[in-house]
Amino acid sequence: MHKKTVPHHGLFAGLLLSVLMAACAGIPELPAGNNFPVPSAPDYSEVKNWAALPTTNDGADRTPGDTLADGQLTATADVFYLHPTVYSKTHRGNELWNANLADEKVNETVDDFVLPNHASIFNAAGRIYAPRYRQANIKVFYPEGREVSERALDTAYQDVLAAFDYYLSTYNRGRPIIIASHSQGTTHAKRLLADRFDGQPLKDQLVAAYLVGMPVSREAYRSIPVCESPQQTGCFVSWRTYREDFVPKEGYRDTVPDIAVVNPLTWTTQEGRAPASLNRGGVLYNYDAGLLPELVWAEIRGDGLFTNKPKFFGDIFFRTKNYHIGDYNLFWMNVRENAVDRVGAFARL
Repeated sequence: MHKKTVPHHGLFAGLLLSVLMAACAGIPELPAGNNFPVPSAPDYSEVKNWAALPTTNDGADRTPGDTLADGQLTATADVFYLHPTVYSKTHRGNELWNANLADEKVNETVDDFVLPNHASIFNAAGRIYAPRYRQANIKVFYPEGREVSERALDTAYQDVLAAFDYYLSTYNRGRPIIIASHSQGTTHAKRLLADRFDGQPLKDQLVAAYLVGMPVSREAYRSIPVCESPQQTGCFVSWRTYREDFVPKEGYRDTVPDIAVVNPLTWTTQEGRAPASLNRGGVLYNYDAGLLPELVWAEIRGDGLFTNKPKFFGDIFFRTKNYHIGDYNLFWMNVRENAVDRVGAFARL
């Protein structure tokens, strides 16, 4: 496939700026009564409503420095990928709690930043299908959005479910499936696993689910356990990354009980530090520069995954202790190789 040109910066540069701007962005008006306007629902038979397909040239075809092969054409599995929140700003005449799929800015961020940094991780393991969906505004995760968060997230999930059902009936043809997601995408992927896989025949096609960036209970599913080893299949992995000295704000409590945490350097739930020597390579500021081996170590502590501060150009300005935006990037190559390993293990069953 032809490689699409992506700007010379990685997710830390692009999405960090987006997240910082979101903190001071305006929010849509709260709905009056039962009025909750939303953009028109997408038709997934139209290619334009997919951010990535195996047959199109898109950001999921990329690799850091373009040094690794895109294996989608010969892959034996599929990857259904759900992107994180990139919708934060509101504009006069477009002040909705859910993104319009015709919003060029939103689509550009997904295409040029998220797909290369996240979805392309999996292009050695499977053919990537990434739907555009009417994602909820980032403010639904803030106190001012709580009143409408359920409705906005439900609208987004309607699209995710419709996209998955279209993918399943049109493209899948019985192939093994990886579910991959981050942040808001994981909020929807958690529901998708419950609605379409857990305790159902489709569970037999599940290679693994990478539910990254949101808390997931170890007991979330009846038939889909937490992955406890690198080649286990039919299971899920999850983690949220923090700097080693991160301390939650006083009074903060996760609402999800018994949170699962898998270390992406060992692919187990065992506590104890996995050394940076196990880190096969991360991707930070300059995507075109390629992978950065031994970037960080990783250690499970309680409900989180903790690591050291990575070194990169401009890191003096990177002061956050919540490494949410780097959940995948810090362990890019480890996730890529693990997805390939799990597909291989699935094929041997």
